[in-house]
Amino acid sequence: MGKIFILEDDEGIREMVTMILESENYSVVSFANVSDFMNRDINEVPDLFILDVMLPDGSGIEVCGNIKSHSSLSTAPVIIMSAHASIKEVTRGCDAEGFVQKPFDIDFFLSQVKFQIANALS
Repeated sequence: MGKIFILEDDEGIREMVTMILESENYSVVSFANVSDFMNRDINEVPDLFILDVMLPDGSGIEVCGNIKSHSSLSTAPVIIMSAHASIKEVTRGCDAEGFVQKPFDIDFFLSQVKFQIANALS
């Protein structure tokens, strides 16, 4: 159905989000920190990035800016997830296509994922 990269440091949330997405037939690659994310195969472009804001070694907002400035990745949509940042803070820091406030409703989360991937493919 689509490939999704997740950058989330909380193991429980990362595992839950992965399980939810895989149950919807998405292929998921997850990263626990910015360092691992930045060391991935940069030639592999997912259909969607899901990024947490507060990470032990950086910020998802900075990672979003990096993604959007990279020509081969700039068209891939980004959803930012955060328990602490507001949508206003996120949109000031990066051009993410979506925002999900933690804790989140699973149906809302999935609708955001499906919407962003469908938009990117059209």
